Amino acid sequence: MSNGGIIGPVQNPQRGSVTTTFTASGTYTSPGFGPGQADYLVIAGGGGGASGGNGEGGGGGGAGGNRTSFPGGTKISIPSSPVPAVVGGGGAGGVYQNNGVKGTDSSFNPGPAGITSTGGGYGGYGNPGQVGGPGGSGGGGGSNTSAVGGTGNSPPTSPSQGNSGGTGGIGGSNGGGGGGAGAIGNDSGSNVGGVGGAGSANLISGCSVTRGGGGGGGGGNAGSLGAGGSGGGGAGGSGSPFPVGIAATAGTANTGGGGGGTGGQFTGAAAGSGIIVIKQCQASPTFSVAPGVWSLSEQYNFKKAGNWTS
Repeated sequence: MSNGGIIGPVQNPQRGSVTTTFTASGTYTSPGFGPGQADYLVIAGGGGGASGGNGEGGGGGGAGGNRTSFPGGTKISIPSSPVPAVVGGGGAGGVYQNNGVKGTDSSFNPGPAGITSTGGGYGGYGNPGQVGGPGGSGGGGGSNTSAVGGTGNSPPTSPSQGNSGGTGGIGGSNGGGGGGAGAIGNDSGSNVGGVGGAGSANLISGCSVTRGGGGGGGGGNAGSLGAGGSGGGGAGGSGSPFPVGIAATAGTANTGGGGGGTGGQFTGAAAGSGIIVIKQCQASPTFSVAPGVWSLSEQYNFKKAGNWTS
């Protein structure tokens, strides 16, 4: 069918966008658009899982803080100058009878005008039961004394950047699950570590990706492991059968997933690193672009208005 001399479907010119992903720290420069607004996803490193000690299960690490504007949230202002993007690392797992290590913060344009997500809380060890650490999402508590999980969304942000960890030592010598970006960590049960809290899905990069799962709680010598939360949370380990045991699983890189806790004399698992995704739209109407084929009348109107790209 002919439409003004051009064959094909008519498409109206649209402003474009560019999505930039940081899996390690770097510098963001506006891609030819100049100052403007952008959607963001900023995820911190997760917290490491704990080692419970003999006969006790350690708590799973909490997921790294998960802050996003997409979809429908308040965008961040992009200056004309380059902007630092700092991707936080995952915390290490705790050695025998030690807590895990808290995750490192991630930040885009650090300071009052930027966005900072807090590292995931560490898992607490089991003998005596230690509470999970606070963070973007809280770590799971250790066993033995029914230790509570760490507080999530700490410090508080709105919307919330994460959830609290689960309590350990309920129904047996097992650790609680670490909190996730989308759900709280589960309490331990009889002969099983708590399951890590679920992560949160996001479409900012064009397809749905779930990140920010909490680490599973560890089992004591007679216990079993807790599964990691969806979105990169590591599974818990177990001190049984001694001395071989079952190793805890690390959180997945660039998801902010928490590391799994463990029991016996084994080391808790490390957590996953964070990620930053920035989606900036063209702010100026002088940079209109068009997909496919467009009509001559649309060409004329956009050219006349000074909105046609060369």
